[in-house]
Amino acid sequence: MGTLMNKKIIRRYSELIRIPTFVGRFEYLKLVGLVGKDTFGFDRYLNQKFYHSDPWRSLRNEIIIRDNGCDLGIPGREIEEGIIIHHMNPVNLDDIVNYTEYLTNPDYLICVSDRTHKAIHYGNGDKLLKDPVKRSKFDTCPWKTI
Repeated sequence: MGTLMNKKIIRRYSELIRIPTFVGRFEYLKLVGLVGKDTFGFDRYLNQKFYHSDPWRSLRNEIIIRDNGCDLGIPGREIEEGIIIHHMNPVNLDDIVNYTEYLTNPDYLICVSDRTHKAIHYGNGDKLLKDPVKRSKFDTCPWKTI
């Protein structure tokens, strides 16, 4: 039983893109974390050094291009500002120090907005932007017909 509970779930972009809906993709990625929980503590400078490196900036641009700058890679959900590249599998100090594949493999990364990123980490989809309403001709004028 202990080994089953300690087994790490690996999330992949190649699986995520098979999910057609935004909500479905969110459900696949949500982590249900704890607000205020330290991830790197006093070693935070190491992950900040990585996120300011040239290799990360280049990879970040690659992911933005691949996802067309869209939230969870969903067409029509363009992120207007503050694109975040989300590690689909949470990284830790060991990943930074040993430069593991979880850090830089594009199959473990996705574009998200700040709002979506927070919802993924805290497991609360209530604040996610809803799908845009699909409009049709005269849908606000019931007395007119097509």
